[in-house]
Amino acid sequence: GFNIVGGVDQQYVLNDNGIYVCKIKENGAAALDGRLEEGDKILAINGNILEDRTHGVAVDLFRNAGEDIVLRVQKNHPPHRNGPSSTGGGGDSPLPRLGLLVGALGAAVLLAF
Repeated sequence: GFNIVGGVDQQYVLNDNGIYVCKIKENGAAALDGRLEEGDKILAINGNILEDRTHGVAVDLFRNAGEDIVLRVQKNHPPHRNGPSSTGGGGDSPLPRLGLLVGALGAAVLLAF
């Protein structure tokens, strides 16, 4: 599991209404898989685009996603965060990498392209 922050009502990154991973829960599927990272932006949940959604709507989409979950993820560590962070931030590449996170029955797999 992991925690998210952001949304149009709780902007986490300056001038960005996106939803971000703020904490990866120890020994959860995302932590064991190791590819989802704090600071990654969640672009979509099961095809539902998160752009311009409230934090509560994003949470509800996760809660109602079922056992098989597909996430579209932007691998990026934004330098200007509004909230607390446990990571130093700042990715190496100026271009973010995109990927899909697929969770099935508690297991997670990140497919980068």
